[in-house]
Amino acid sequence: MSEKKAVDTIIEAGWVIPVNADKEVLKNHALVINDGTIIAILPNDQALNQFQPANHQQLPNHALIPGFINTHCHAAMSFFRGKADDLPLMTWLNEHIWPAESQWVSAEFVHDGTQLAIAEMLRCGTTTFSDMYFFPEVAARVALDAKIRSQISFPIMDFPTPWAKDPDEYIHKGLEVFDQFRHQSMTRIMFGPHAPYTVSDEPLKRIATLSEQLDAAVQMHIHETPTEVDEGLAKTGKRPLQRLHDLGLLSPRLQCVHMTQITEADIQLLLQTGAHVVHCPESNLKLASGFSPVDQLLKAGVNVSLGTDGAASNNDLDMLGEMRTAALLAKAVAEDAAALSAHEALAMATINGAKTLGIDDITGSLEVNKAADITAINLDELENLPMYHPVSQIVYTASSRQVTHVWVDGNLVLNNRELTTLDIDYLKANALRWKEHIITGQ
Repeated sequence: MSEKKAVDTIIEAGWVIPVNADKEVLKNHALVINDGTIIAILPNDQALNQFQPANHQQLPNHALIPGFINTHCHAAMSFFRGKADDLPLMTWLNEHIWPAESQWVSAEFVHDGTQLAIAEMLRCGTTTFSDMYFFPEVAARVALDAKIRSQISFPIMDFPTPWAKDPDEYIHKGLEVFDQFRHQSMTRIMFGPHAPYTVSDEPLKRIATLSEQLDAAVQMHIHETPTEVDEGLAKTGKRPLQRLHDLGLLSPRLQCVHMTQITEADIQLLLQTGAHVVHCPESNLKLASGFSPVDQLLKAGVNVSLGTDGAASNNDLDMLGEMRTAALLAKAVAEDAAALSAHEALAMATINGAKTLGIDDITGSLEVNKAADITAINLDELENLPMYHPVSQIVYTASSRQVTHVWVDGNLVLNNRELTTLDIDYLKANALRWKEHIITGQ
């Protein structure tokens, strides 16, 4: 009898859902993990016959899925959760959010708010997030300390904010952050021009050039509302997406957030250039921004992933909820109950997100030689029974409270609902402290 190979971890589960092209659902299988990497996916008995784990996790009532990839959020805005609800986008931005940011945003605010957001995301099964906010160097460090994978974009606008005064300073400071973290495997720094209506042509041309030179991604709010598109047409004679294309920004490095206002010509531009769409259905619904034709985009061959947007406009960072909303909304928009199936919705929240961020060779699916970024969901709750199709139950009935364990790069960061890298009692007390500051203005 051959000697068993020593490994770090074996996780046995009722179901392993790799999120692969074959849409497999593997019953009573195990993931074998060593040095942060999945080295085998086998039936439970075979895994234990071949390997000797230092850690053995038995989850017979759980499904293991790839960790969720939240491809758009503003993490530190968690401190503005519920502060300015039930308002249209421009009123929400101009009269509430931007004034509040001008008063409160600082390195400390971003540090503490990002910690709160990461804790929420981990408890919801997210293993990778893409952030767009001020003081990106602080957010990147917080993410590394919390052992979560991240893409951090540095903001660029035509007007001053607490982080920089003009496009030149935004880009200069952002490139310094890029250099600071360029050798970190768990975080990537990229360009975050806010929107076509807040960044003028010259900075956008420079971003396009630098993005290509550095092979760094660009994330931007694009075609979020009808007003944005109408005003862009009136000002430039072009739809914003066409203007960005003419400035050299459309490529596989571009992540187009929202895209609720889409024509066939827009779809062709996305296809020709390989740009990605980041769908944020709950934020779009709450701000009454419009409906992205997700089914149409996917059928055309455009990669579409999911983001929560910030907690100030959602008001949570729950990818399970976002996935369900996306699936239901796509059916209504397409007037087709078959639009965006449960498997497709799960792919949007996982492997499509990895493709958007350019890390699908590392994460986004449960496959041998990929990182052990894993979420375990307990499907033995009353609300999930009887169990016919685990993927359907995950998309249409499961809640984030059923996420019990999360591994990122093989590290157990959520253990039976308990965070291992963050102190939840401290975070709750700190959130209340910030609320008092914001309410009293002191």
